[in-house]
Amino acid sequence: MSLQAFLSRQVVTPEGIRPGAILVEEERIQAVVSLDQLPAAGYEIHDVGNAAILPGLVDSHVHINDPGRAEWEGFETATRAAAAGGCTMLVDMPLNCLPATTNVGALAAKRAAARAKCHVDWAAWGGVVHDNQNDIAALAAAGVPGFKCFLVNPGIDGFTMVTEQQLRASLPHIARTGLPLLVHAELPGPIDAATGALADADWNCYSTYLQSRPDDAERSAIRMMLSLCREYGFRLHIVHLSTSLALEELRAARSEGLAVSVETCPHYLHLAAETIANGATLGKCAPPIRSRENCERLWQGLRDGTIDMVVTDHSPCLPSMKRLTEGNFRTAWGGIASLSIALPLMWTEASRRGFTLLDLAGWMAAAPARLAGCERRKGRIAAGYDADFVIFDSDREFIVSKERLHYRHPVSPYLGETLRGMVKATYLRGNLIYAEGSFLGKPGGRESGNH
Repeated sequence: MSLQAFLSRQVVTPEGIRPGAILVEEERIQAVVSLDQLPAAGYEIHDVGNAAILPGLVDSHVHINDPGRAEWEGFETATRAAAAGGCTMLVDMPLNCLPATTNVGALAAKRAAARAKCHVDWAAWGGVVHDNQNDIAALAAAGVPGFKCFLVNPGIDGFTMVTEQQLRASLPHIARTGLPLLVHAELPGPIDAATGALADADWNCYSTYLQSRPDDAERSAIRMMLSLCREYGFRLHIVHLSTSLALEELRAARSEGLAVSVETCPHYLHLAAETIANGATLGKCAPPIRSRENCERLWQGLRDGTIDMVVTDHSPCLPSMKRLTEGNFRTAWGGIASLSIALPLMWTEASRRGFTLLDLAGWMAAAPARLAGCERRKGRIAAGYDADFVIFDSDREFIVSKERLHYRHPVSPYLGETLRGMVKATYLRGNLIYAEGSFLGKPGGRESGNH
């Protein structure tokens, strides 16, 4: 590949947003220089003008469902949607695929399923279930960047929740790996009690579903995990935080020096319970979307650094599983897919609150890369990093349509919304893989990490 120079008046680097040129050689960033330092010759010039150049996003919470349930999504369509959304690396969750990624054999099956299908780079989390304590060290040695567990029934065959006792059997193994444990933090007790009290309620009402997953299910689970983190000394990561009531305890845990990180998702920062219509099951996820006031407190958690990152929890399914006709929140699949539009969703909300593209790059690229153990290669525009870029027109607006979604089943609670900011192009290791609605070249994504 020839030497390339990417020029913009807005290059989003760890040091700030400034005019500059990114010099690329052999898939890596050679240097980031001011425009007047651009070499006189030898470089193929890509001048994007006023459009911003951000680091390729890293989404560390994606359900690709491959192998075994590729009719729900699959590597080809998930990574295509990622490229369209400016995301150059995905980390796949260990459930919803068959077999679940809970041992080395299942990891090998996932690698085989991904071969020659990926438009972007990827990695796979390992799973922690009730009986795989003896697989944890082997999964770490085989290259998973960390582990995921559920404290409540995930509602799918092939992946079990863990009780506190079962978790205690696994935690010494996890702590020895030095890798993070990602936790779906809801406890069954508060959910069962709340659901039991709703026996005669109307499950077509979103308020019924919201009452069935109370804040306390999350808050008590997080409290338990912080206590275990103190006891076992492992790296704890709370996935898809939806309740702002846990922020104070998480903030205190940070001050105490516990190794805890936190993510939330675009749907918790953009949607609100007050706007989810009865029967609108496209808005169902777990934990649930809560009030507008709660949403604003999550934004404050991002502002003060209690929440580290924003990832999608892209959780697609067959459209029939969303029960769109009957509108029943009890029986509908809980999951929201947003891989291709997460960046404009976030920019629409963040820009009106005074945040900058530098904030987005931190939340959606650098922080998830750090969680996934690829922070020396991914998530920043800096010398030595992979030449992964997204060219982003931060002023351009568009209406979300099915044609813009690109994942396998174009269903979305965002259809018809006007969003601010458009992904114009995406580069993976210096190669143009997406531009203005078109996908270019053969799938060239590969399994990625710091190794």
